[in-house]
Amino acid sequence: MAKTATKESVKRSRPAAQGKYVEGVGRRKTSIARVRIVHTAAKSSMPDFTVNTRPIASYFSLAVHQRTVRSPLTVLGVEKEFRVSAKVVGGGVASQVGAVRHGLARSLVAFNFDFKKKLKPFGFLTRDPRMVERKKYGLKKARRAPQWSKR
Repeated sequence: MAKTATKESVKRSRPAAQGKYVEGVGRRKTSIARVRIVHTAAKSSMPDFTVNTRPIASYFSLAVHQRTVRSPLTVLGVEKEFRVSAKVVGGGVASQVGAVRHGLARSLVAFNFDFKKKLKPFGFLTRDPRMVERKKYGLKKARRAPQWSKR
């Protein structure tokens, strides 16, 4: 009788071949990022990290945002081994940074399941559930009531 592969065993033994990309989707607030990583043994002429077809330094101008986006690669110590391209839509800059980081961490885990043990303690694989609270009728904002006037 043939042994059937379980979902877990298939997921663990799925490293991508040289030159093939692995994709991960990340979300934060109203931003959605689709991140693709390609494992490269040799240094290529293309930029190593692009966001919406622009180099990361051009898209995220603040150094703290660039460090945040690259943090999953830094934790694993594989900054030079992957070429990353991300497409991100919606939200603001900080929201997009979080979405790209989440998508990058997910794609790294899809590439090699053993990376999950190192990334999980840093919270890179957890989707941040905080969202903007909706505005309620009779109020100025979600909780801000109109100013009371005596006369």
